[in-house]
Amino acid sequence: MTDDIWVRNEVQSPCVKICAIHPLERICTGCLRTIEEISAWGKMTELERTSLILELPKRQSNFTHRRGGRQARVKLLQEQPDFKLELKLGNDKKI
Repeated sequence: MTDDIWVRNEVQSPCVKICAIHPLERICTGCLRTIEEISAWGKMTELERTSLILELPKRQSNFTHRRGGRQARVKLLQEQPDFKLELKLGNDKKI
């Protein structure tokens, strides 16, 4: 018996087991894939997977700018009382 880890001969998933979907960008903050890309991964061809893997680093810039969290939202609401925060849902629905 060996201690080798069995690995498939295919493009491996970029999942890093930090699964949290960013509410505005709608991508996982761990692997940078959309929900649709995550669910379609098993059905993708090698070419589609490779193409996606090469695109993921470009998405990282969406998370480099911090918006200030709760403190920034409170300040924004104090400065602009009529400002409405929107929650985006799938299919372009908003609350």
